[in-house]
Amino acid sequence: QVQVVESGGGLVQAGGSLRLSCAASGSIFGISTMEWFRQSPGNQRELVAVIDSGGITNYADSVKGRFTISRDNAKNTVYLEMNSLKLEDTAIYYCDAIIRGHNYWGQGTQVTVSS
Repeated sequence: QVQVVESGGGLVQAGGSLRLSCAASGSIFGISTMEWFRQSPGNQRELVAVIDSGGITNYADSVKGRFTISRDNAKNTVYLEMNSLKLEDTAIYYCDAIIRGHNYWGQGTQVTVSS
C-alpha cells in the first residue's frame, strides 16, 4: 500500500508565502514523477508543477516565477514553495505520486489567500 500525505496549507495574506510538503510512504519503490495539482470551487483540477525522478521541473504559466517544486528522494517527499501568493491561488492543493505507472493521490491541503 502507498500513502500520500500533504501538509503545510493554511491562511495567508496576498503577497505572502507558504511551503507545502507531500510525503509518500509504504510500498514506494520506484517513485518517478511527483506532481502538485490544485482545485478551486467550480473549477477543474489543474496541474501546478511537476518534478521527475531526475529533478526536471515544469510549471503552469500562472505560477512560473512564483512557485518552486523540489524533492528529497531520501525522504520520498516533494515540496512546493509558493511566493507572492495571489487571491487566485486559493484552492485545495493535491499531491500525486506516480509509482510504477500508477497514480497515488493525497487528500489535499487547503490554501487560502486573503486580501
